Amino acid sequence: MEAKVEPTVVHATCVVERSFSKPASVVFAVLSEPDKIRRWMAGGSHSELLEFRCEFLEGGKQILQYKMGADSPITGAVITNEGRFQHIVSGERIVTASTMKMGDRIFSASQVTFELIPKDNGTDLVITHQGAFFEGSDGPARREYGWNVLADNLMSVVSEQ
Repeated sequence: MEAKVEPTVVHATCVVERSFSKPASVVFAVLSEPDKIRRWMAGGSHSELLEFRCEFLEGGKQILQYKMGADSPITGAVITNEGRFQHIVSGERIVTASTMKMGDRIFSASQVTFELIPKDNGTDLVITHQGAFFEGSDGPARREYGWNVLADNLMSVVSEQ
């Protein structure tokens, strides 16, 4: 009998939800306009933004490159998140696929779905992150933490609209 081979890739899904008092069109604008995306995705004291590019259309590319700050467990590391917008339905849904790397080494691949659900008093947002984490990655728990931080940043930018 052959020994069972353990997988080296960890797969995980996390779901992050937020409710907004603004209509779906306002929330979608913050998710889709490059200057607003930059504010909620690249803001914060945990890192220094080195590069940001965003072409918001199906097939369009988005790149965020940043150097991790002193309050990060990987101080000084340069992280690059490179993705493409896979599917966009204005005011309803955005699906992205991306990789994250440190230096030249890819350590995770992800699909992220943003679903906007209109409500009488605003909009609910469901962010679903489906990740494949490779050797040396930050892992599912750290990534879920990161998406919660990003969702809080997003709430701040939406509240200013």
